[in-house]
Amino acid sequence: MTEIINTLNGYIWSPALIYLCLGVGLYFSIRTRFMQVRGFKEMIRLMFESKGSDAGVSSFQALTMSLSGRVGTGNIAGVATAITFGGPGAVFWMWMVAFLGASTAYVESTLGQIYKEKDDQGLYRGGPAYYIEKAMGQKWYAWIFAVSTIIATGLLLPGVQANSIAAGLNNAWGIDTAVSAAGIAILLGFIIFGGVKRIAQFAEIVVPFMALAYILVAMVIVFLNIDQLPSMIALIFKSAFGFEAGFGAVLGMAVQWGVKRGVYSNEAGQGTGPHPAAAAEVSHPAKQGYVQAFSVYIDTLFVCSATAFMLLSTGMYNVKAPDGTMIVNGLPGVETGPAYTQAAVETVMPGFGSSFVALALFFFAFTTIVAYYYMAETNIAYINRKVHRPWLSFVLKLGIIATVTYGCVNGAGAAWDLGDVGVGLMAWLNIVAILIVQKPALVALKDYETQKAAGLEPVFDPEKLGIRNADHWKRPAGNVADARRPHAQPANHVPVGLEVSPAAARD
Repeated sequence: MTEIINTLNGYIWSPALIYLCLGVGLYFSIRTRFMQVRGFKEMIRLMFESKGSDAGVSSFQALTMSLSGRVGTGNIAGVATAITFGGPGAVFWMWMVAFLGASTAYVESTLGQIYKEKDDQGLYRGGPAYYIEKAMGQKWYAWIFAVSTIIATGLLLPGVQANSIAAGLNNAWGIDTAVSAAGIAILLGFIIFGGVKRIAQFAEIVVPFMALAYILVAMVIVFLNIDQLPSMIALIFKSAFGFEAGFGAVLGMAVQWGVKRGVYSNEAGQGTGPHPAAAAEVSHPAKQGYVQAFSVYIDTLFVCSATAFMLLSTGMYNVKAPDGTMIVNGLPGVETGPAYTQAAVETVMPGFGSSFVALALFFFAFTTIVAYYYMAETNIAYINRKVHRPWLSFVLKLGIIATVTYGCVNGAGAAWDLGDVGVGLMAWLNIVAILIVQKPALVALKDYETQKAAGLEPVFDPEKLGIRNADHWKRPAGNVADARRPHAQPANHVPVGLEVSPAAARD
């Protein structure tokens, strides 16, 4: 089985996908005139603009939903893996795929907004399957994506997050992985079988503050090793381009692992971001595109960089050549993963580091598992529009619990290999789709900027822009002032699986 998975990964993560991710990011950066730079101030402003409604969440809630999926084990264990197999230069390529990928995230998230719809319960649903069907007119391709996403986010990816939680708890407090597996499975079961509201409220508050605390701890560690900062930055850049002799053997691997782990972490182009993006209540799809582009920055340029700086400034990392020899052996015999970051924090804060990282990893990774469930469940909702098989959701619940349990007790290598299959499969399918159906997202950006330049509050009129099948956005003829007012309703519901309280939604 391991050999089959490795062979599959070899095909999926061939150099073609590596350079496709970079190339598509560069292409969309040019097509959007580098909106990720021009629109930085607008991204910040829009995060706090919209309100929730009966059908959807606010822009900030959609951002936190997205971050709960993006900020996970990839930010801690994934960075360590990238450095181990790609050297310090892999960090540069993680930055590069994030910078370019922000424009990709804009395109896919705006498409998710344009083609969203309401389900039987009156809640917003959207994502690649929806815009593939409505914009491409290819239902068979939409079904392939939906099924692939259910498999990836419901069965392949959760095991990676669970494995890192179990490893972190074992390193910090010696908790047996089987005990962690039982605890995580019970808690997850409680959530997805009916208690999501309370945990989602908790995650909405905890994840942003936990990410901030994590970045602050990293800043303290880097400050205490400030003399290492210039040489560390130089090492990252020189290793990325083969100018550091010691890492010449892993030059090609730096690009491969930097892009691979960068996409795994920030998910730009993978097709996961459009699911929570579609849940936002906004007056114009481009607004949520801006916000979701910023989430890529938070994930990689902030949180992943925090991990990388901690590892490199303290020397708590290993680098392994393709032939298996050790180029750097800062942690002899330690398996790559959260233990690297725990060791880095321990060098400065003895007795605190392992526990802090284990706690951060638990919140990051567990909320990611919940976000994965929401994405898989959204694609089941897409399938159920036609076939109406309610038992599919029940099977998904059992499947994700089984996957989490297996991921905890199995080796980290196997969990990551399965996760890579899921990420790569979704990325191939989604990137091809957004290249084909990109035009509505680009038209929406131009329309938004034109209205802003005219001093108007942008509203979206798909018929005026020549965009078809955006049925949710079609407005009856009426007062222009009414049309320019966001279509908000009493705020008390959000998408299934990520609810918040009525009070939180109104706030």
